[in-house]
Amino acid sequence: MADKRRRKSLSLFRPKLEATPSVQIPTSPSEKRSDEYYNPSPVEPEQPSPKVRPRTLQKSNRTSVFGSIRSLHSLDEDEKMALTRSDSKASSLAEDGDIGMKGLLGDKVSQYGEVLAGGTNMFRKRTQFLVLTESHLIRFRNQSKAIEMFPSIPYTSLRGHAPRSSSVSSYQELQFATYSDITSAIPLEQIIAVCKFDDGRPVPSIEVAHLDERTRKFSVLQFQVTDLRESDLWTTAIRSAAKASQAGSSRQVQAQTLESIARVLDRDRDYDPEHFRVFKAVQRSTTKPNTKSSAEDLTRLNSTICYVAIGLYKIHLVPLNKSSSRSSSTSLSEMDSSSSYGIVNLTAIKVHSEQDNFQLLLKSPLGQPYTLQLASSAAEDIALWLRFTSEYLRPEWIRQPFTFDVPEELDDKMNPPNYPQEDHHCFDRTLIAYCAAYDVDTSRICYSVDYQCEDAPCFQLLAPSTSAPYSNLELLAVFRSLRYNESFSSISFARINLSPLRKLYDIFGTDLDSLTTRSGHPTNITGHQDLPVLCQEVRGLALKSRRLRRLDFSYSIPHQVVADDEQPFNCGIPEALAPLCKKSLTNVDWLILTGLKLADTDLNHLVDAASERKCHFRALEIGECGLSVHDIDVLLSALAVQENTVEVINISGAQGRFSPELFQRAIGAFSRIRRLNLNRVQKTAGPEPLVAPDALFAWRLEELHLSQTTLNEQTVDSISTYLATPKSEILRELQVDQCGLNGRDLATFFRSMTREDGQPRAMHVSANENRLKVGGSILYKTIAQSHGPSSLSMRMMDFEKESHFRELIQALKTNTTIRSLDISRASLPYDASMETCEALKEMFATNNTLEELNISGEHAHLDATRFGIGLNVALRGLAHNRSLKLLRIEYQSLGLQGATTLAEVLKTNDTLLEIHCEHNDINLQSFTILVDALEKNLTLLYMPTLDQDRAKAIERVRREVEASMERTESPQPNKSGHSLKKVIGGALTGKHHRHGHGHRHSSSVSSAGSFTEQDVAAVIMTLEEKWNVQVTRLQKYLFRNYCRAQGEQWEDDSGGNSAQSQILAPESVAQMMQRVHLDRTPTNENPQVLDYIDEKLEDKRHHVFPIPQDDEE
Repeated sequence: MADKRRRKSLSLFRPKLEATPSVQIPTSPSEKRSDEYYNPSPVEPEQPSPKVRPRTLQKSNRTSVFGSIRSLHSLDEDEKMALTRSDSKASSLAEDGDIGMKGLLGDKVSQYGEVLAGGTNMFRKRTQFLVLTESHLIRFRNQSKAIEMFPSIPYTSLRGHAPRSSSVSSYQELQFATYSDITSAIPLEQIIAVCKFDDGRPVPSIEVAHLDERTRKFSVLQFQVTDLRESDLWTTAIRSAAKASQAGSSRQVQAQTLESIARVLDRDRDYDPEHFRVFKAVQRSTTKPNTKSSAEDLTRLNSTICYVAIGLYKIHLVPLNKSSSRSSSTSLSEMDSSSSYGIVNLTAIKVHSEQDNFQLLLKSPLGQPYTLQLASSAAEDIALWLRFTSEYLRPEWIRQPFTFDVPEELDDKMNPPNYPQEDHHCFDRTLIAYCAAYDVDTSRICYSVDYQCEDAPCFQLLAPSTSAPYSNLELLAVFRSLRYNESFSSISFARINLSPLRKLYDIFGTDLDSLTTRSGHPTNITGHQDLPVLCQEVRGLALKSRRLRRLDFSYSIPHQVVADDEQPFNCGIPEALAPLCKKSLTNVDWLILTGLKLADTDLNHLVDAASERKCHFRALEIGECGLSVHDIDVLLSALAVQENTVEVINISGAQGRFSPELFQRAIGAFSRIRRLNLNRVQKTAGPEPLVAPDALFAWRLEELHLSQTTLNEQTVDSISTYLATPKSEILRELQVDQCGLNGRDLATFFRSMTREDGQPRAMHVSANENRLKVGGSILYKTIAQSHGPSSLSMRMMDFEKESHFRELIQALKTNTTIRSLDISRASLPYDASMETCEALKEMFATNNTLEELNISGEHAHLDATRFGIGLNVALRGLAHNRSLKLLRIEYQSLGLQGATTLAEVLKTNDTLLEIHCEHNDINLQSFTILVDALEKNLTLLYMPTLDQDRAKAIERVRREVEASMERTESPQPNKSGHSLKKVIGGALTGKHHRHGHGHRHSSSVSSAGSFTEQDVAAVIMTLEEKWNVQVTRLQKYLFRNYCRAQGEQWEDDSGGNSAQSQILAPESVAQMMQRVHLDRTPTNENPQVLDYIDEKLEDKRHHVFPIPQDDEE
């Protein structure tokens, strides 16, 4: 039946939104704010622009280093006129009317004093006088100017209230400006951050960054004081006043800027309206230039105004555009210099108490840690949102893998997370987050989840969607997405190349999360930092999941050839898991290492873990690991202490020969074995059986694998004796492929497993590629007497005579025990005769037991096995069958005739659920016939889309058309048109014409009737479209049947008006080409041919090139 596992491929691409959703920016995830506190949507209408300025104010060329008073949009016209000054007038604001200015810049003075200009020459210190009111931070040239505006400031305050010596430096648009004689004022509501930084001086400098969002002008004010206490007072006062001023108004980012930033994130596939947050911040560079520079130059280079945008998966630093124009929006080109960092790459978040400074430490896989030095008045909100987003992306992680160093009062604000649940504990969400952070294509990663296997559900990583193997970053994303995820009991990396991680070492730091258990206790395992990345990730998987029981690494590290003087390459997986098992730090007890080349160090770790009873191993599968008989004997001896827990042993492919006596002693120590794999295990010469009956009786076997192991007569008798006892009742699978068995031996097995009540034995016996032709008659008689299992596989049977195959068919007519039979790739001396086909037809019609049948053939370069054209006759018997549910009939060259027969069967048979008929030379016409029949069948659930047959048919058309065009290159275009039609028509119907045969046709075409490569490409495109139409119909009917089987209602989206397909005959080729619009290129022979399609000509049924028409002579 069809595979019950669900295959899944991820992709970051989302359907394009017709309009950008509303963007709202709450200030904190811990509290709800009023509506006016949220940022507006980036798609809302533009806000009304301010009033037009008076001409006198517009002509003024004087600018302020720290922000002009003209930016105060609260001024009315009279006040603006009173504030107008020319360049030749006095620099003091009080000279033009301090009465109006005083009210505009605040009434209450909360802090004042002299400060030392930051960044100036130490030998020529300049002082400025700063005044902090409830609305502005004002800079005066000296104290007397400040007293003129604010008389409440005592003149004696020069040495008392504020720092005594100071200077101010500021820059606008990253260009240093000279000191201005006029007063400059910074509105507190425009302040982005107030922070202290160490520039090598005894007292840290203070930096005040502010931004006029309306005019897009930004500046940074830097000053110093001579006392550390006064520095703290200024910082605290400015931060408190700014917070109080901004509390009364919404701290918004302009809608145009929000829209531009949203487009930047959307272009990076990181925009989500529910997780979109934007904050204004200052970024300080962590390095200084190597060249000698003045302090002013260093100040210029160290600070940058930017927007911190938090998307769904990344942190984006979008710099403020440098354009001075007041355009309505910021172009994307101005934000191309934005940088982004994956949120899952965060390793530390540090927020300073009573400061706006904060640091983000990030580390990409295998990369060097990188620190972002930022400052923002919203530092606390940024930290909370980053933690919130990180927990949203990794909801299963008990502890986020980064240091959250914040004040205690901020840590207490974080509410318990409440996230929407998704399949498999949000595994897809976490995987996409890691892929986005590691910059890998998520659509390449494919996986399936098996819910029917033992220890289900089982996560199985599949091969990538493209031909290239997984990279180290893709594998790392999968491993870390699985960590802490307890929705899977088993994880399989079978046949996935993990070598990129095995050879990888992170020299910049170890994954600290893999050093602790799930509860956070240290593992105290030495040497963890020296392990490769693969070992650390495997250890992280085993440590963090309590539900994980089984790990499958079979064939995940390809064998590597090493020189004689080189150390063998160890896989490292035993080294990663053995210490955890010994300390009972993991629940993994089923380890599959099949196909891995185990070195001596790997074997030592396995032996060390196996000797500890607390490891409680259930299974140890080490088949095809290159171990010698001695190595396996040592490992089994050590594993004997866990005899009460070991259930599965796989030692297939052991190098050497076992002594039957020693082997039975070692393997007989385990009393609870359920599965034993002894494929390709050989014993020394002698009459002793490989496994004695006493050992078989002691076990509770469910599966016994002996394929490619030579079974002597004593071993066959031992197995037969075991099958005849009640001890074998739970045995469900017996594999004896390529064991040298003959038909008599297999018949002995079948008779031994038969019970007196005549009930079929629920068991699958695989006896492929044995010498069953020897003693075949005895085997066929045993089958006819209904002895044997319920499921039997006998692939690649070699019949010397066709009559032997008929004996098997006759036996199946009367057999009532076999429900599943596989006789594929059977070899007959020649195509089946009509007598054999009639017998097969009768078996199909009369057998009421078979539910699954595989009669596929084989097609190889040197050999082909198939029943021949007579199989079409045999298939007609399926019309009367009422038990068969699954039919595999591949590589039998059914063609058009076979497809027609299957179509007739589908119209009458209502028990078939699946038909696998790939690789049967089925072309478009044959496929259309099958789909037409499926339209009337209401029970079939699976039929392939025949992609391989489709590609083969299209390629045949292309190849034969090109060959025909080469053969017909001549001045007579009518022959060319006739040849092209004949080839395409024959390819569509499956009739391959040959030269010199068939009816002769003539085409009434003009001299421009020759066809070009563009014409052929258009015809091929038309054929592809017709195939797609039939595939769509097929999927629609299969989904209809599925809904009926599940008892669900199904509605036909097409309204039941789906056009019935027509059989494509050779006569319809001209009409098909006539419907195709072909672009023609002018040539020397046909200079008048157009290279475009004229719609007016088309309406008048005129065509750009003539179409050949069929006229029989």
